[in-house]
Amino acid sequence: TGTGQSLLLGLAATAIGLVLGGLLGITAGVSGKWLDSAICRFVEILFAFPGLLLALIVIAASGTGIVTPAIAVGIGTAPGYARMLRTQTLQVTAAPYVGTALALGRSRTHILWHTIVPNVIRPLFVLATLGVGQAIVWASSLSFLGLGAQPPAAEWGAMLADGRNYIRMAWWIAAFPGIFITLAALTPTVVGRHLQQRLEAEV
Repeated sequence: TGTGQSLLLGLAATAIGLVLGGLLGITAGVSGKWLDSAICRFVEILFAFPGLLLALIVIAASGTGIVTPAIAVGIGTAPGYARMLRTQTLQVTAAPYVGTALALGRSRTHILWHTIVPNVIRPLFVLATLGVGQAIVWASSLSFLGLGAQPPAAEWGAMLADGRNYIRMAWWIAAFPGIFITLAALTPTVVGRHLQQRLEAEV
């Protein structure tokens, strides 16, 4: 059950971060100069706070719990996704096939949803796999600090925090959650790197 809760937190946080980052990044990439500049300034303000600190601010405003860390970590990772997706959107928008679609009389709305968005979201699979491991570590860190899931919740960070009190008598109570957090962070990263190499090879 600890595995299930921690993975669910990581997946939920990654999904929230991608959705928020996607809305900001894609909107900035296809908008006019004024709106693009406004969104970029907003993202830069968020970047002024380290991601984990931004998550702590969200938790301080909304309180602790099992769901809160996913939302907090998602918001903390959103600026990074927004910046990457804006860059990807600008590259796709400048591609020749977008100009061809305009020359053929396609509406901007049609081009956005049928040409730009599908090509922009393709790298999201790589971003998602890379982000899940990071989200699990962040969510576990918040729980370890007592700002996420609380003992006796079956979440690795909470289990690690509870096990440190017995580390002299039963070291494995703290060791195994720590090992699983490390493996959960490494595995999606390795998969993400492999997917990234596959996508780069196809280009």
